Amino acid sequence: MANKMTKRIVVAGGAGYIGSHVCVELLTGGASALVIDNFSNAHPEALNRIRELASGDLEFLECDLADPAQKDTIIGAVKNFRPDGAVHLAGLKAVGESVEQPARYYRVNLGAALTLIEALEAADAKKLVFSSSATVYGDRNQSPVDESGLTGATNPYGRTKLFIEDIAKDIARSDDEWRVVNLRYFNPVGAHPSGRIGEDPNDIPNNLFPFIAQVAVGRRDKLQIFGDDYSTPDGTGVRDYIHVVDLARGHAAALNYLTTQKTGGAVDINLGTGKGFSVLEAVAAFKRASNRDIPYEIAPRRDGDIAEIYANADRAEKLLGWRAEKTLENMCADHWRWQSQNPDGYKA
Repeated sequence: MANKMTKRIVVAGGAGYIGSHVCVELLTGGASALVIDNFSNAHPEALNRIRELASGDLEFLECDLADPAQKDTIIGAVKNFRPDGAVHLAGLKAVGESVEQPARYYRVNLGAALTLIEALEAADAKKLVFSSSATVYGDRNQSPVDESGLTGATNPYGRTKLFIEDIAKDIARSDDEWRVVNLRYFNPVGAHPSGRIGEDPNDIPNNLFPFIAQVAVGRRDKLQIFGDDYSTPDGTGVRDYIHVVDLARGHAAALNYLTTQKTGGAVDINLGTGKGFSVLEAVAAFKRASNRDIPYEIAPRRDGDIAEIYANADRAEKLLGWRAEKTLENMCADHWRWQSQNPDGYKA
């Protein structure tokens, strides 16, 4: 992969959970990276750990992509970096919070994307891998969902992802130099097998696995499971969990794909395993991996959640030569290694 890798990549949100793993994958593949992050849901120590895990040129700009006052600084830094393209992972990402604060989500997520697109245009680097989400499918499809599925997000977070996809497609239609991949990925979990980088939410976790892990390590008393009355085999929500290292490989493969395209355009691609696991199945797997009890209680359903969704990832294999390799057991073992070695996350 290294000989085909697009060499100079802007990674917006590169200090975050997924971004840090993408950076390791890119640097290992021979690329240089410019990380732009404001640490709103990340920690500076992640950058040190990235450099520990992968040699290569890693530059950093601490800026808020959504802040209009910082736009000129960001555009100037991107131009000076002379990138070949970008991976866009920056933004707010909590479903429940987006229902409570929709205006903030639209302002931050759309603003960040538009600034990055302007910076890439100014740098004449019109290749973009956008980290979208399976939330764009809403609750309108039978699983497994392929990319032709109906879109219609059930929460503001998902709608911001869908809007940014549409913005990227409009820009690609207006200028055939643009090449875009919208990666619709499912539920990222796990951590780097070294245990050195992983998911470290700043506040109470919004996602299942970091919450389970914090209960297992003793930071929290018990897990809340939101709803046990869905029309699923055990009543809890079913999701397609994908290992974050597989996900990082998918971003690198998408960048490689863009370098091979002779014409412009945008394409949507699912990244998932094609298998669904319920919340209770995930809890049981994590108990086995950690050899710890995971007390839980059932809480009411959350607004914006759906019963079941998992991927058809055939297009990723066809276009990118990518497919998920890691199992639920791998995901739990690696996530537990990260959490047990870093019980307080990066803060320690």
